[in-house]
This record gives sequence, C-alpha cells and structure tokens, in this order.
Amino acid sequence: MARLLATFERHKQRLAEIKSRLLVLEFGGAAGTLAAIKDGRGLECQAALAQKLGLSVPEIAWHTERDRIAEFGGLCALLTGTCAKFATDVKLMMQTEVGEVSEPFYPHRGSSSTMPQKRNPISSVYITAMTATVRQLSAALYEAMVEDHERATGSWEIEWIVLPQICTLTHATLLNTSELIKGLEVHSDAMKKNLEITRGGVVSEAVMMGLAPQLGRQFAHDLVYELCRRSVREDLPLLTLLCADDKVRESGLSKEKLEELCDPARYTGLSVEMVDRVLADSHPG
Repeated sequence: MARLLATFERHKQRLAEIKSRLLVLEFGGAAGTLAAIKDGRGLECQAALAQKLGLSVPEIAWHTERDRIAEFGGLCALLTGTCAKFATDVKLMMQTEVGEVSEPFYPHRGSSSTMPQKRNPISSVYITAMTATVRQLSAALYEAMVEDHERATGSWEIEWIVLPQICTLTHATLLNTSELIKGLEVHSDAMKKNLEITRGGVVSEAVMMGLAPQLGRQFAHDLVYELCRRSVREDLPLLTLLCADDKVRESGLSKEKLEELCDPARYTGLSVEMVDRVLADSHPG
C-alpha cells in the first residue's frame, strides 16, 4: 500500500506540472495569426479572453500542435495503469487458494449467478477493463498529433471521439479504486499460512547470505539451492535439512541462528523505514 501511495504522490506531481501546459487558451483565428482583429489589438483581445476563462496566454498558436492534449491522455493512461496494477494484485490475492484479501462486501456484491459460494472481485474487474480501454484510447490522441498544416482534416475529430471517453473512464476508474482501497479486507492469517507453504524456501536468500561469509557466496547459493529442491521433493522443512547438512554445521551457524534466518518475520529488511519515509513525504509536518 505504501508503494501505491508513493506512486500516486508522483501522479500528483505530474498533474501539477501538466496544468501550466494544458490549461492554455487557443485563440488565433484561421491560421493562428490573429489577422482578423484590426488595429493590432489581437494579442490584447487574446489576453482578455484568457483572463476571462482562467487560462494562460499561449506563446504562439497551437491550433495543430496537439501535444498538450496527447500529454493529458498519457497522464490518464498512467493514472489508470496504476489503479489496474493494484486491482490485478487484488484479483490474484482473492483467489480461493490464496485468500489474502477480499473486496468490500455487502449482500450480492460480486456474487455469481450460477455459483452462490463465489465472491468475485467485481471492482477490480471493472478497473482493469476500463484501464485497458483508456490505454488504447490514449494512443489515438498521439495519432491525432499528426495534423496537416494549420487546419487538420480528420485528426481533430479523433480527439472529439476519444477524449470524452478517456475522461469518463479515468474518473470511474479512480472512483472504483478509492472505494476498493477504503473497504479492502486483509486476511493476515492467510498471509502467514501462505508464507509457510514453501517450508522455509521463501527466505532462502536470507539463509544463503547468512552462510556466505563462512562458505563463500557462490558455494552457499548452490548449497541452499540443492537443499531447497530437497525440501520440495521430500516435503521437509528447509530448517531440518540445514541442521542435518555437514557443510552447514561446518559453517559454525547455530540452530538458533538458522531458525532466525528461516523466519520470514525476521527478513523484512528496511520495509518499515521505507513505509515511514513514504508517509512522511505524503504528509509533511
């Protein structure tokens, strides 16, 4: 969740940066020269209109230079892509055999018409579907940049078709993601159970790095690799095989140290510090 927050903080920065480029008036007449406004008052009129609309004054006409619009489409694709990555993880973690999280529940939400026991990740499904659509539609805005001279013959119309859809779908995606996050149910017992499935293999890196100073990095890697394969093949805890191995005993690591290395709860690295850093950056002061 901290990674998700950090990503949205970057999106906030992108949104703030894009505003000055996006919210710009386009008022230049047929060819962008303001030639139709007499007495040389074209720029004065342009500035007055921009002020009235709350927009910035352009440095030059951008009638057929549509990078501003395409950039906005790209931002929408990034925003929804982040939502879809999170939703995809939720879908995978909601699988019956995983069961680590659940979407918000109320009667019949996400239920199946044929299998009453099911609790489908309905929000996640919508989020990923809408994101895929936004991603494809945003590509059309890049196509719309290819305009001819000072009057496009077809490219503008691409924007008219896809831009409203992009905005609507991005808005809906963000709403669904917000509701999903607010009501997400986390099943920590299932997470702990799933960590134990590998019988210690999930922290084989910790074991390897613990043995490396005594046995050498590559030798420790190959040794732990073979013991992990035996753990799966013989359905034995990795700790049991480590304690019985002659080379591991020769390394001088005690059983207590090996137990520590095989405990996933003791191999979280600097995750707490990283989460705190994200929270501090998100809520300074």
